[in-house]
Amino acid sequence: RMAIGEALTNLAAAGIGTLRAAVLSANWMADAGRDGAALHDAVRAVALTFCPKLGIPIPVGKDSLSMRTTWREGGGGERVVSAPLSLVVSAFAPVPDVRRTLTPVLEKNTDNRLLFADLGLGRNRLGGSALAQVFAARGGEPPDADPDVLSGFFEAVQSLVAEGAVIAYHDRSDGGLAAALCEMAFAGRAGLRIDLTALGPEPAAVLFTEELGAVLQVRARDTSPVLERLRAVPRLAPHVHSIGEADAGPRIRFEHRGIVVLDTPRVDLHRSWSETSYRMQALRDDPDCAREAFDALLDEADPGLGASLAFPFGPAAETGRTAEAGAAPGAAGPRGRSSRRPRIAILREQGVNGHRELAAAFDRAGFDAVDVHMTDLVEGRRSLARFTGLAAGGGFSYGDVLGAGGGWAAAVLHRERLREAFREFFARPDTFTLGICNGCQMLARLGSLIPGADGWPRFSLNRSGRFEARLVMCEILDSPSIFFRGMAGSKLPVVVAHGEGRVEADPGTGLGTESGTNSGTEPGTPPPCLRFVDNRHRPAERYPANPNGSRGGLTGFTTRDGRATILMPHPERTFRTVQLSWHPPGWGEETPWMEMFRNARRWCGRAGGGL
Repeated sequence: RMAIGEALTNLAAAGIGTLRAAVLSANWMADAGRDGAALHDAVRAVALTFCPKLGIPIPVGKDSLSMRTTWREGGGGERVVSAPLSLVVSAFAPVPDVRRTLTPVLEKNTDNRLLFADLGLGRNRLGGSALAQVFAARGGEPPDADPDVLSGFFEAVQSLVAEGAVIAYHDRSDGGLAAALCEMAFAGRAGLRIDLTALGPEPAAVLFTEELGAVLQVRARDTSPVLERLRAVPRLAPHVHSIGEADAGPRIRFEHRGIVVLDTPRVDLHRSWSETSYRMQALRDDPDCAREAFDALLDEADPGLGASLAFPFGPAAETGRTAEAGAAPGAAGPRGRSSRRPRIAILREQGVNGHRELAAAFDRAGFDAVDVHMTDLVEGRRSLARFTGLAAGGGFSYGDVLGAGGGWAAAVLHRERLREAFREFFARPDTFTLGICNGCQMLARLGSLIPGADGWPRFSLNRSGRFEARLVMCEILDSPSIFFRGMAGSKLPVVVAHGEGRVEADPGTGLGTESGTNSGTEPGTPPPCLRFVDNRHRPAERYPANPNGSRGGLTGFTTRDGRATILMPHPERTFRTVQLSWHPPGWGEETPWMEMFRNARRWCGRAGGGL
């Protein structure tokens, strides 16, 4: 029951509408020979009683009922280890609008209150808790879940999510209320002032019981109506409390009946919370990267992710630019096909997975995006001669077995007819090319076919030694790239997802210098167009602001005429605001990254491209 309850109090943060929209996946694990009777009772309690009362099904699951291993030691004695009977539950549901989803990130610059809904109804049982484990305390009564209280709470939170009445949310589970509050403070880099008095007589039990519950941050003016909504849940009214507030200060402070239980700098708790992960990462990955990420927690003045634009952005700005330089009427808006929409080949190979986002971005910018697989070119079903643009997406072509993008590039270079078709396409002055991530790596290996691409680097294993998937900051550099016309100097959050993104440049290219940039005007010097920056918008050298270890943070390059551009980050995965895990307030449907795709469309209008 608790496994199901924790899954559902977690899911409550997403706007799914109603509890009956949720379904469960159940994975039972047990040594059936030892725990068969207990397994029978547990399945009966969950499947025949608890879930029917909640009104939700378990349509899928898995049984792992041979969770035992046996061996003989040197002396001949038999040893047996059995896994404990357990249930792993995943809850899932359709989310009609992902923008109506709450996160644990506290707002620290708002007049706010933190509310706590105690679904354990004040019992504060500690059996099986992390606190009990720390003190090797066995036994004790464990928490339990009441289906009526749980379902009533879930529906109340769903109505609050729909109304936008809650700023942040975190369920209470592993580690109890102490962990939930601290994790919210870490996520928002916020201070806390909490009074635990109303929650029970024993502060340790209040902080570390793992009964069901949740913390909700609301605006101060919304406190009364939100409390009223939660207290309308039968039996929950006496157990919903206003417990404090978040602020911009550096400390986490808990009080109980006027006595200070905890008053500690947030950064100290954050480092304690992260230390186990840091030590594991230092053993598994590059230890210097692990240390740099761990030390970054010490920066109390870190401004966090942000955005700084050097060009006008928004509906009004776009209206003024659509007619610029002969852009085709309606090129930036209508989805209907017409002869005025230039054709772009969205090129993919086995293992590529970023083609759909690329197609969507170019379609929205006014292109006719056409799915082109490498086999279409090899077997003659498609010809590059019929396209104005070529875009190669991200993924793992051939599993990166021959190096990042190596197999994909070899499929071109080792087929004479295909190699010449690409060479002719790149040479045509009315064409443009974009490579993203795996497509970037592949095109870099085709540099000998691309005019002005001499000196493009190759990309090797990230400095961390690991695949890096995260949201980072990038600066758009002044370059000839047709994609970034008018955007130089802008700093924006963008997604990265690659294992081999570290720039490897020839010594004569001028890359890897202290400044990390060059003009790209000298022969053999590729013009850089994008680099990683830290949260203060300085060129990023340290991990994780620089996720792959490239000198100067360089992560994008173009040709001297700007028609071909390669990037390791994924602007096509961040051109819609809903794609971002964080974005500045006030951004509408699109992010500023959409400008680069519209720049390509305007270039086609100016260049007369229309294939």
